[in-house]
Amino acid sequence: MATFIALLRKDSDSDYGVDFPDFPGCITAGETLEEARLMAAEALAGHVEAMRADGESIPAPTDLDTIMADPDNADAVAFLVSIPGDPGRSKRVQVTLPEDLLDAIDKVASNRSAFLARAARRELAA
Repeated sequence: MATFIALLRKDSDSDYGVDFPDFPGCITAGETLEEARLMAAEALAGHVEAMRADGESIPAPTDLDTIMADPDNADAVAFLVSIPGDPGRSKRVQVTLPEDLLDAIDKVASNRSAFLARAARRELAA
């Protein structure tokens, strides 16, 4: 399991925002601290899953001193978010879904496989 630094930011008129210096573009937010924490874990897991599905390598975590040395991060609060290790070999399967459901997935997901895997993991954890 790898652990990465997340940065929590809050303006007076906004929700709690979270970003990951090691994963540009991986951002999320929550109305409360707890929601932001939960959303951060989900966002990072989904981002990493999509990277793996696309054959991209996962970077090594950057240390806290390096991240906080960036002046843009001076007002952020750092916290740790873990992701599961490499899930192992993927297996291709054929799935039949109603066309309207598939269309709805395609509107919100850039990677169907990653989307369906996240949804399955969430359902299995419940």
